[in-house]
Amino acid sequence: MRIAVYCFSGTGNTRWACDGIAQELRLLGHTADVFAICADCPPPPPAGYGGIVVGYPVHAFNAPVPVLEFLKKLPRTEAGLPAWLVRTSGEPLKFNEASGVTPRRILRKKGYDVRGEFGYVMPYNIIFRHSDGMASRMKRAAERAIPQDARTISEGSGNLCKNGPIRRMVSFTLRIEHTAMPFIGRRFKVTDACIGCGQCARVCPQGNIRMENGKPHFGKNCAACMGCSFHCPKDAIRISLLNGWRVNGEYSFDGAPASDGEVCRYCRKSYLKYFHRMEKR
Repeated sequence: MRIAVYCFSGTGNTRWACDGIAQELRLLGHTADVFAICADCPPPPPAGYGGIVVGYPVHAFNAPVPVLEFLKKLPRTEAGLPAWLVRTSGEPLKFNEASGVTPRRILRKKGYDVRGEFGYVMPYNIIFRHSDGMASRMKRAAERAIPQDARTISEGSGNLCKNGPIRRMVSFTLRIEHTAMPFIGRRFKVTDACIGCGQCARVCPQGNIRMENGKPHFGKNCAACMGCSFHCPKDAIRISLLNGWRVNGEYSFDGAPASDGEVCRYCRKSYLKYFHRMEKR
């Protein structure tokens, strides 16, 4: 089977997971092509593909705006083309599962047969910085799950999340981010530490940053991916109202994973439950 893997990623976590799924599908004998969801990347039609995978990071318990806009542009299919969703989130809360409600609805209206959802916890790029030990344990947990999830896709099966009224209500309420970020993003600034390297403009999947006179200027299409502030080599970007949650700099995934006693206090029980479940797979 030929499978198209579409991926929206700001700091690289979701792209890493999608690349992993694609690689495992290839090992299982399938053809898997990975396409970025970005402002300058028109969606290739799914003609010739036997299924699609859509990957995205969870933003405030929702799929990001660029992902929803991308799905709306996909051509209809009369063949009931199978589809799967892959999400990454910074914490293993069940509310993250509600992020799939709207993508599933859009895909079904276009004739796709949404068969499964897969979720992986990866370190935050906003709110607070996880320890490298936490990051390492998250990555190892995902590495255990990805081959099995790819096998599920290969078999054409999967499970869908059940989202009750409370999850849906919380997700719907926090969708205010979709309206707010174009205004907040335009107010991103740089400090005197900026060296004009242009890294922020290069990593922005929305093409929302342009360089003028050696300094970045932020437009109205910010989707809160945080690629710019996370990847800035000088930590020079200030993210307006969200600056208290700014996270800067790559994580190291190669060290020893955090032990149970080293798991952060925030959502501690949820992280432990997630780690123990994934590590039994």
